[in-house]
Amino acid sequence: MWLRQMKRFTRSKSRVVATIIQPLFFLVILGSGLRSAVMPGMGEGDYLSFLAPGIIAMSVLFSSMFTGISVLWDKQFGFLQEVLVAPVSRFSIIIGRTLGGATTALIQGFIILIIAIGLGVPIVGGFGFLLTLVFMVIVAFTAVGFGLVLASKMQDFQGFQLIMNLIIMPLLFTSSAFFPIATNPDIPKIIVKLSFFNPMFYMVDGIRGSLTGSGNILSPIVNLAVVIGMCIVMMSLGSYFFSKSEV
Repeated sequence: MWLRQMKRFTRSKSRVVATIIQPLFFLVILGSGLRSAVMPGMGEGDYLSFLAPGIIAMSVLFSSMFTGISVLWDKQFGFLQEVLVAPVSRFSIIIGRTLGGATTALIQGFIILIIAIGLGVPIVGGFGFLLTLVFMVIVAFTAVGFGLVLASKMQDFQGFQLIMNLIIMPLLFTSSAFFPIATNPDIPKIIVKLSFFNPMFYMVDGIRGSLTGSGNILSPIVNLAVVIGMCIVMMSLGSYFFSKSEV
């Protein structure tokens, strides 16, 4: 299952290009264009350094969600039914799906990370870089679990994409990915409070604190603990609903 996911990824050139170009557009155009901008609570460094962790998290998250679309695709053409009736455990199928989706997302996220460093985004140090990679791995598995939950309960591609955008976009804009929220006095208090209930807030804040060491609200260790907890919950739910799904 993992190898199949990797082959589908490498053969789908349009998907690879699209999922890299979109975050690259934000990083290069938005980050470079507003590089000298100063916002309350942005921390030290320029806007590109503040924006890069959010774009990395967005890239990994969106790429991981394609696992759900692939499950729907296999449902549509009957491949999933053939796999589920094969003499293998559903747990091994789930593991293959999860590892495949997470691997492809991490490849794309790592490309964006290298480009960000090439554009001048500072790195705290070797440990911070490794911790950033750990956050990316956990974010990928969390998003894959969420994608499996949606795909197990849905039947059509259009509905999946609409629900995904309906959920992900508000989370993205209240995660401090594009601008500081928790420390910005211009943001309404209700939005600041809601941001702390946003799972993406801890993902972006953790990557920002690990990679640049500036502009983060919480300690990377605190963010890591929260993200690991969310990962366990989402992977458990995704595995459960997928194992109970009927095709």
